[in-house]
Amino acid sequence: MKQKIFIYLFVFSILLILFQYVNSKRVFEDMNHKLDGYKAQAERYKDSISVLQDENLDLSHFNFERNEDAISYFENQGYNVAELVPLIKDELYKLNEEKGEHPIIPYASEEGKRMMINTIKLLNHKWIIADFSDGHYWGELFITYQINQDKQLTFSLVESFLYPFN
Repeated sequence: MKQKIFIYLFVFSILLILFQYVNSKRVFEDMNHKLDGYKAQAERYKDSISVLQDENLDLSHFNFERNEDAISYFENQGYNVAELVPLIKDELYKLNEEKGEHPIIPYASEEGKRMMINTIKLLNHKWIIADFSDGHYWGELFITYQINQDKQLTFSLVESFLYPFN
């Protein structure tokens, strides 16, 4: 009788071990499959990051902060570029506050509204691109700027464009 109990226990333990082996093998294969998926996804993300970095580099080509020659131009004149760039933008934004029509934007706005510069991008030590709008019409400006001996900023409109309203 003891022998039959031991045989039953032995068979039961063999079946339990076999069940554990098959189950753990299935779990292991599932984890490997998920890991392969994560590796492929990580590779796609790396490729995407590389593409976005290249695109960002292309977009920042005409950017004052990345233009060493423009930065050197101001540094050689004794200016602190970190303070100068916000100053230039602030002076251009201050023109939005002047009474009457905007001094740089050559287009009249709708009645009761005012043309204002919204976004400014410094291209180099002489040029600025800006966009403007009155909430209804919008356009873009190409502006040159200079800092004279008295450290006064002067802006000069070179070209402007008003988008047609549909």
